Amino acid sequence: MDPAGGCPHADNARLLAEGAVASVLLPGGVEGMAVLGHEALREFLAHPDVAKDARHFAALQAGEIPDGWPLKTFATVQGMTTADDADHRRLRSLVGRAFTARRVEELRPRVEELAGRLLDGLDRAAADGDGTADLRRHFAMPLPMGVIGDLLGVDPEHHDRLHHLSDRIVSTDIAPADVLAANRELVALLGAVAQARTEAPGEDLTSALILAREEDGDRLGAHELIGTLLLIIAGHETTLNLITNAVRALCTHPDQLALVREGKADWADVVEETLRWDSPVSYFPFRYPVRDLPVGGTVIPRGTPVLAGYSAAGRDRSAHGPDADRFDVTRTTGTRHLSLGHGPHYCLGAPLARMEAVIALRALFTRFPDLGLAVPDAELPRHASFVGNSVRALPVRLRPST
Repeated sequence: MDPAGGCPHADNARLLAEGAVASVLLPGGVEGMAVLGHEALREFLAHPDVAKDARHFAALQAGEIPDGWPLKTFATVQGMTTADDADHRRLRSLVGRAFTARRVEELRPRVEELAGRLLDGLDRAAADGDGTADLRRHFAMPLPMGVIGDLLGVDPEHHDRLHHLSDRIVSTDIAPADVLAANRELVALLGAVAQARTEAPGEDLTSALILAREEDGDRLGAHELIGTLLLIIAGHETTLNLITNAVRALCTHPDQLALVREGKADWADVVEETLRWDSPVSYFPFRYPVRDLPVGGTVIPRGTPVLAGYSAAGRDRSAHGPDADRFDVTRTTGTRHLSLGHGPHYCLGAPLARMEAVIALRALFTRFPDLGLAVPDAELPRHASFVGNSVRALPVRLRPST
């Protein structure tokens, strides 16, 4: 795996041509595997003999993974996404209360208000410059971060720093000392958020998690609380990449944007096709077979760290047809993608991410119907990560040049 990331689709196609499962070399020479094929990944994600707890990570338990390894946080953080069985169900039930359909729908006015305000700021940023502005910085990032910050009770002054630190956490080309520093600062910042909500509880998820008790009277553990907050904060990156990738797709496929404007497709169709065609997450770490496990014609040895290859599965021709590489908002197989997961760890925030993306795209292209990329898509700087799949900046021109 290239720690510098880049566009994954050419490599994905090459690997898929060889099979649904591939052996990969992770940073630091750590051996792993990736599940790439749609059906193989669907089976793997829901398999009862696949675990998330790092006690099943053979190389880690053997002491072969050093501190500062860029992917270690994904394995060792304590929280909902690294728990199995009863622990996972306990944590998911606590967090899930904030993501019910009713709670998500109650957020709609807030998301719409925030989107409108951010578009005002995007317009000002373009007017203050040369008519272009970074849509990712001024709109696609602060929208999901603002919403998740409200949900968690995080003061707005922390939002930019939390985004910077979570971005460092998902980077795969980061130096060991920088990994450790980012982890320390992020844990300290989230600890301060938790302490503030402990002293002054509010109507937010952090306060609810702190106060939550199971039937036997146990509170959420301190490490579980910080780990859960960390992963929810990092989750804003998914929606950020989704919005960014959807705008790029529409700007480079004006015929598809025209279908939406003509009423032949809707913004929800755009979101689902973007999730399939250019998944916001490319390869997500980690899952571990608890026994030697046949998947897609290949045996994955027990204890192997496995990447979920969402971006590859989204363009698997065996699932999406011979034109799987084509962006098509009328595609009938588009809703079959796995980009938000499958099985017990299916993304709890999926309804919120979808709603935010639909609201963002509708508001953006209504306000700026002539919006276009200010730089050719192929020249946009990519994420320095094979986990996240997007670009680091999205300069756009809001109105035609005069």
